[in-house]
Amino acid sequence: MIKVCHITSVHGWNDSRILYKECCSIAAAGYDTTLLVANGIDCDVQGVKIINVPIEKTGRIKRIAFAGKPMLEKAIEVKADIYHLHDPELLRIAVKLKKRTGAKIVFDSHEDLPKQILDKAWIPFYLRKFISFLAHRYEMKITSQLDGVISVTEAICERFRMANKNVAFVANFPKLDEISSLSSELKVSKVHNSICYIGALFPKRGIKELVIALKNTKATLLLAGKFSDKEFENEVKGLDGWKQVNFLGYLDREGIVEVLQKAEIGMVTLHPTQSYQESLPIKLFEYMLAKLPVISSNFEFWKPLVEGNKCGLMVDPLNPDAIAEKINFLLSNPELQQEFGENGYHAVMTNYSWESQAHNLLQLYKSIS
Repeated sequence: MIKVCHITSVHGWNDSRILYKECCSIAAAGYDTTLLVANGIDCDVQGVKIINVPIEKTGRIKRIAFAGKPMLEKAIEVKADIYHLHDPELLRIAVKLKKRTGAKIVFDSHEDLPKQILDKAWIPFYLRKFISFLAHRYEMKITSQLDGVISVTEAICERFRMANKNVAFVANFPKLDEISSLSSELKVSKVHNSICYIGALFPKRGIKELVIALKNTKATLLLAGKFSDKEFENEVKGLDGWKQVNFLGYLDREGIVEVLQKAEIGMVTLHPTQSYQESLPIKLFEYMLAKLPVISSNFEFWKPLVEGNKCGLMVDPLNPDAIAEKINFLLSNPELQQEFGENGYHAVMTNYSWESQAHNLLQLYKSIS
C-alpha cells in the first residue's frame, strides 16, 4: 500500500480542503494516509491518521522561521512514499525532505502567492512588488525540483507549468454530500429578508461596504467569521448598518450549513484585488449548492459562473449603493430567487463538485507512484 503524508503548518487539523476533501478522498481510494498539523490534535478521521506537531513559536514571522525543522523531522519519521506540502513556507523543507527520504514530493498551492503579496496590508507598499517578484522566483526554483504541483485555478497552474510539467488543476469545489447530509439533519426554516456572508472578515473581503449597504435595505445580514483585527472589527461595528447584522462569529461546519439554510441570498462581494479577480471562492459554490441565489463582485472571470449559469446578480463591490439596490431587487423577487437557486444547484451538481476534482488528484498521484 502506498503511504501518503500531507503536511501543513498553517491550516487547522480539520481544514475542509486538506482533510475532508483531499486526505479523505485518497484514504478512500486505498492509500495509507497521514496528516501532519502544527499545534493540532492526534486523532483518526475516516481512515486518515492525524498527528500533532507541537510548534512553540507563534505568530506569522516566527512560524515561518521555526516551523520547518519540527515538521521535517516528524515527516521523516512517517516514512511516506509521497509527501504533499500545503504551505509556501514548507517549500524550504521540500528539497531536504526529498533528498533525505527519496520520496516523491508534491506542492499544493492554495493561492497565487505573488499576487497575494501585492495585497498584503502588513507588508510596506514600497516593498510589495519586490517581495512578490522574489516569491515567484523562489516558487519556480523549488517546484522545478519536485515531482508534482497542484493548484486551485488554471491561471495558477499555468504559472507553475513554467517550472514543472507535472501540474494538476484541483479546484476547491464543495463535496456534494456534505451540505445535503447536514441539511437533512438540521431542517432549519428561512429567515425572511436575510442575506449571509461566511468567511474571513477583513477589508478586502468587502465586509465594510456590505454593512454600509445594509442601512438602505430591509435585509438582515447573517455574518459568520472572524475579524482580521480588533481595529477593523470596531470600525465595522461602528457603522449604522451594523444594527441589521446578526454576528455569529466563527462557526463549525454544522453551524455554517445552518446559516446557509436560514439565508435567502448569499453574498460574495470581494474587492477587485489581483488575487481575487481570478479566484474560485469556495463560498460561491457552497451558496449555489445550498440553492441560494448569489450577489457577487462583477469580475470578468466570474461572469461565466454567475451570469452564465443564471444563478445570481453581479455588482461593483466598492459601491454600497449599488449593492443595496441589488439586495432590495432580489429580496423583492422571490420567484427569481428560487430560479437562481435552482440554477446554481444544478450547475454545481453538474460541473463544480469535489468528486470531479478528486479524480484529478488521484491521477497526479498515479503519475508519480
